[in-house]
Amino acid sequence: MPLELSIMVDESGSEDSRYYLVALVFHDQAADIATPIALYEASLRERGLPDIPLHTSPLMNGHDDYEALTLERRKRLLSAFFMMFQHMPVRYRTFAYAKREVGGREALTSRIRRDIVNLIFDELSYFQSYCTVKVYYDGGQGVVTKAIHDAVEYALSKNAIVYRDASPVQYRLLQVADLLCTLELTEIKYQRHEQTSTDEKVFGTHGRFKRLYLRIARRKLL
Repeated sequence: MPLELSIMVDESGSEDSRYYLVALVFHDQAADIATPIALYEASLRERGLPDIPLHTSPLMNGHDDYEALTLERRKRLLSAFFMMFQHMPVRYRTFAYAKREVGGREALTSRIRRDIVNLIFDELSYFQSYCTVKVYYDGGQGVVTKAIHDAVEYALSKNAIVYRDASPVQYRLLQVADLLCTLELTEIKYQRHEQTSTDEKVFGTHGRFKRLYLRIARRKLL
């Protein structure tokens, strides 16, 4: 069977935010993710928790679909999802940019493109071991769409690439990318003493956050 690699992409940041992050989650499509997803969904039912497609920022702040849930229930949802992530056969990489250091949209697009190209060349044997590379992204940010297309098509054979518009509601791995953006952004804020009261309510101290979330997540770094 031809080997296929999925690259699930999510971003964090807006025109008004201090930081912009891009997360890439890599999944060999022959590796089983159905089992950890099924176990996660079963654990939600057993614990009486709603199966809401993970969107980390609203979860932390109690907005949107999480508005009716207490902080404790939202933390339990986050913990259950993170446990599922730990059992998934995936790798990831994130890129973070301070807006004031990058400049405008064109400069940001160029930086993202350069960083993805460098990643592919650094791990070229890994990427070239796949016959097909499928990139999943919802197209939410034009800078990300252009950077990913340019970088992947430059560094890999165009014939090996399939692009798919995708919604995080449809794909658990896009929700994983969302989570990883939040974790890496939270680490930046803790390091620079810019963490919010919400960060501390959800994750606790910087040491606790690193011990229970960041260090565990980074075991899956590509």
